[in-house]
Amino acid sequence: MSADAVEDHAWARIVTDAPQYRPVRVSMSYEPAEDPKAVRFAFPGGMGWTFPRELLETGLRAPARIGDVEVWPCGRVQAVMEFHSPDGVAVVQFDSNVLDRFLRHTYAAAGAGAGAADHLSA
Repeated sequence: MSADAVEDHAWARIVTDAPQYRPVRVSMSYEPAEDPKAVRFAFPGGMGWTFPRELLETGLRAPARIGDVEVWPCGRVQAVMEFHSPDGVAVVQFDSNVLDRFLRHTYAAAGAGAGAADHLSA
């Protein structure tokens, strides 16, 4: 991992039709040297998705989808991400502040300064 890379971890909830959710630890990473416009979310077992950082930012405010990843706000403090694969769909719920903090770290690492991160959700 390069010096300007960002890696955060978050607990998220896999959404199912079962009465209880299943917590899962998600690794969120950003490697500006590899692709300054992309982030990666990886799940236990090696499954992961790389998608535009802009999708995450937009999806915290309004529903957005690019390719196999969809993001939308869920109430005032949560966001839902839907990940599509040939094996099916994973629906995962995050606290929005965790995703917002990760985005702020990526903009700081990229040297985008406060200007780029000013319009992120609070």
